[in-house]
Amino acid sequence: MRMHALFAAVVALLLVGQAYAAEPPWGPETPPFNVEVILRDVSGGSGFGHVKFRQPNDSDKIIYLQTWVRGLEPNHAYQLQRAVDTSLDGSCTGGAWLTLGQGLTPQMVTTDGGGTGRELLFRDLSMVRTGTQFDIHFRLVDAGTGVPVLASGCYRFTVTQ
Repeated sequence: MRMHALFAAVVALLLVGQAYAAEPPWGPETPPFNVEVILRDVSGGSGFGHVKFRQPNDSDKIIYLQTWVRGLEPNHAYQLQRAVDTSLDGSCTGGAWLTLGQGLTPQMVTTDGGGTGRELLFRDLSMVRTGTQFDIHFRLVDAGTGVPVLASGCYRFTVTQ
């Protein structure tokens, strides 16, 4: 019986290792190619969000935005937006908000009955020159009203390849 348990544990570890090996290698952290974005409730409530903003180390310039929110209205649709500015002063004054999604197609982040939602979004930056830097900030808005419910601070990002 112990041998079966040991064998199962070894197989599980090998499968986990293969799953991690299948992921693309992510860009280096310095300069900031990958960003951990924290979204806070704009009303001071308990809503919260996290966006893993990642660009793999490959020939494509695709940014993946693994978005997770909690503490929001149950069974409700939201949209993740971003605004950038090229004035690299850390103040994020850009106000031209772009709704994110599946490439150029906006995608809702819909919460479940407990007010939690997850969505994998992406954006193609192939038209942006490698090495370009910008300050970026995010917000999550109510899809029906456009009213912001969560917002981030200011982050710096560098386009890589």
